[in-house]
Amino acid sequence: MEWKGRKVVVTGAAGFIGSHLVEELVAAGAQVTALVHYNARSDFGHLRRLEPHTFGQIEVVSGDVRDPFIVRSVVRGNAVVFHLAALIGIPYSYVAPQSYVDTNVMGTLNVLQACVAEGVERLVNTSTSEVYGTARYVPIDEHHPLQGQSPYAATKIGADKLVESFYLSYGTPVVTVRPFNTYGPRQSARAIIPAILSQIVAGHDTLRLGSLDPVRDFTYVKDTVRGFLAVAESPNAVGEVTNIGTGQGTSIRALVDACCEVAGRHVDVVLDAPRVRPEKSEVMHLVCDNTKAATLAQWAPKFTLREGLSQTLRFIQSHPFLFDATRHAT
Repeated sequence: MEWKGRKVVVTGAAGFIGSHLVEELVAAGAQVTALVHYNARSDFGHLRRLEPHTFGQIEVVSGDVRDPFIVRSVVRGNAVVFHLAALIGIPYSYVAPQSYVDTNVMGTLNVLQACVAEGVERLVNTSTSEVYGTARYVPIDEHHPLQGQSPYAATKIGADKLVESFYLSYGTPVVTVRPFNTYGPRQSARAIIPAILSQIVAGHDTLRLGSLDPVRDFTYVKDTVRGFLAVAESPNAVGEVTNIGTGQGTSIRALVDACCEVAGRHVDVVLDAPRVRPEKSEVMHLVCDNTKAATLAQWAPKFTLREGLSQTLRFIQSHPFLFDATRHAT
């Protein structure tokens, strides 16, 4: 697929991954419409952190994926839709599950119906490794059972199944990308890597964390975005779910050591941050099998964990006002 001159929509464009995807699409020559969640402050989120030249090339539309009318109006006339808009905070999903159903499930239905009505060439749906729950085997391939261990995960499973149903029922040209634990510049301070690095940068002698035992497959955001484009470009990926991850598992304990090494400081860990996941909801082990991404889309990660952490550290050091190092990682 040639991106130069192609008209593309990105929902959730103001978010962490969305803003990086917009940046990459503009660099590839696409004509990008960025749908951002409306707010009274006219805040375009992370899009404001793009280079002025890049920001000047995108059309920003404020709206809400829960509104089918604005979704269809944004999709109209575009060839490709990248659907990233979602509520993603797992802790809040325990408190307000209906809001996650409204945005993640109904919002996805609105995008699907708009894509069918407007005849788009490709819809790229964003899933999450959280739909697998705690691994029954590792590495996790796309055939692994889906487990709704949080309301957030359940809504993403529901959205993925809606996407699958539109492919099987209507032949809608959909692909689903399932990223594993993406990190990098612009990620929220509530995520584990920014939480660790921001505390180190702030000069704390101890890290306040919740648990050192979970294992995750940490994938640098530029690799994740390359995965989005590679899967979108692959005709063999239509109707398929494709994992995007490094294939390397890292415990939070090992992650702390890696962050300290990159930052050049040793800090002790205090496990006093409150755990927000109920016991049966905790996901302990997520490691990606990326064989399918390599086979269908010729994708492979380029960044090592150390390289990605170094890039993330530099961003935090240059944007200290974005990070409250007193927050606890959960």
